[in-house]
Amino acid sequence: MAKIKRRLPRETPIELCRQDEARVCQETKLTRRWARRGTRPSAPKDQRRSSAWFLGAIWLAEGKAAGIVMHRCNSEAMSMHLEEIAFHVAPGAHAVLLLDQAGRHGSAELAVPPNITLMPLPPRCPELNPVENVWQFMHDNWLSNPIYQSYDDIVDQRCFAWNKLVEQPWRIMSLGLRQWTPGF
Repeated sequence: MAKIKRRLPRETPIELCRQDEARVCQETKLTRRWARRGTRPSAPKDQRRSSAWFLGAIWLAEGKAAGIVMHRCNSEAMSMHLEEIAFHVAPGAHAVLLLDQAGRHGSAELAVPPNITLMPLPPRCPELNPVENVWQFMHDNWLSNPIYQSYDDIVDQRCFAWNKLVEQPWRIMSLGLRQWTPGF
């Protein structure tokens, strides 16, 4: 972080944000269901394979978020996501984006906007990225056991859940809280 601050103009505000991506597919998984004792709850299973990728970023300190849905998750999609993140960075500020070390995050084809610096997390440490909690929360509360009719339905449902989350900045802030990362 000190290296980043040294190369920026003095007094440039720094926004710390986190990024991750999640694949969303038609194939459902079993989850817990309420049912009357002695009955078997219905849990439909979809065997189709259509999927979409959701790329999301959150700012814990500000409670804001930026996300896009793409058909594929590659360097081009990541570049578009970085553009979306750059749009949400406050004017005159610089964003430090914490992300995992997926191949598309370090690709030579990746176009990183000038108001963003990428900071990779250590390998194999998903617990360090609070966006993982966002995906879990959205699934558990708004998206568990859906049957999608089409690719567009997948996108619509995920966008609905994401927009619902964006309307609740306190939720974004609380999902990322960790006892062991007070100012981070």
